[in-house]
Amino acid sequence: MALSKAREVLWSVVQDLPDDLVDEVAEFVQFLRLRHIVADTAILSEAALASAALAPDEDEAWKSL
Repeated sequence: MALSKAREVLWSVVQDLPDDLVDEVAEFVQFLRLRHIVADTAILSEAALASAALAPDEDEAWKSL
């Protein structure tokens, strides 16, 4: 299903829902967005931490521990 077609189907289904279910759908969409943002942030953080951990001065900083 092409993205635009999926949007059309979703819009059609949502339009036929009662208001309380539309609220649930909206909350679920927000959840999906947040989950995507958190996952992206975790990946970016991992890359940043990995590059910092490989820095030569990191080895020196940890020698005394």
